[in-house]
Amino acid sequence: MNRILFAAGIAALAVPATIAISAPAPAPAPAKVHISNFTFGPKALTVKVGQTVTWTNDDDIPHTVVATDKSFRSKVLDTGQSFSFTFTKAGAFAYFCSLHPMMTGKIVVAAR
Repeated sequence: MNRILFAAGIAALAVPATIAISAPAPAPAPAKVHISNFTFGPKALTVKVGQTVTWTNDDDIPHTVVATDKSFRSKVLDTGQSFSFTFTKAGAFAYFCSLHPMMTGKIVVAAR
């Protein structure tokens, strides 16, 4: 009987153990909007809940980024300055430049 138990123990040691390790999901790529020539580019951008969008003013005059639903608002951005906002809920978020209201854009936030 001891030989059988011993043999079974040796056989169990000989079988390699498989351990499943799940890596965390990779972070989404940074979402960027550039302000240039009085336009937001891209004009529409789709991101996921929890993702951060960064707007950068590449124009030589100041601009702002203001959500029409008032969920976010930047300070006045001079050339080279940026504003970031993390979207925590799904939906469509229209925005504009308060200094140049004809400048508009939209962020579409998809559920994970």
